[in-house]
Amino acid sequence: MKNIVVALDLSGTTGPVLAQARVFATTLGAKLWLVHVAQPEPDFVGYEVGPQTVRKAVADHLHEEHREIQGHADALRAEGIDCTALLIQGATVEVILKEAADVAAELIVIGSHGHGFVKKLLLGGTSDDVVRRSRIPVLVVPVH
Repeated sequence: MKNIVVALDLSGTTGPVLAQARVFATTLGAKLWLVHVAQPEPDFVGYEVGPQTVRKAVADHLHEEHREIQGHADALRAEGIDCTALLIQGATVEVILKEAADVAAELIVIGSHGHGFVKKLLLGGTSDDVVRRSRIPVLVVPVH
């Protein structure tokens, strides 16, 4: 069975990315690994907000992201697609590539927001970095 890592940022790109991943999973009989990379917990806590407040806000946000990605996985499983959802904190590109290696993925599916040249030049783009650094094929789904 083939493994496909589907990188989701849980934004407007999620629907189109899942639609493309669904086609590949159905056509190839592949297992989908939905990967959402959450931001690591902040190292610095400001003077105005106490550590407990920050921890609770981060925990609430992570629980919401977990519910959302599990919901996508549940919907795919209801369609008969083998699917596992993973929510991992860390550096986005590194986590996506590590998970792809860990599950012996043969394809990574990721969305691209299609930001302009200047923004990409200043900030870079996750999909661009994944394409440059990946050792396996990457399908970039353009979402404008």
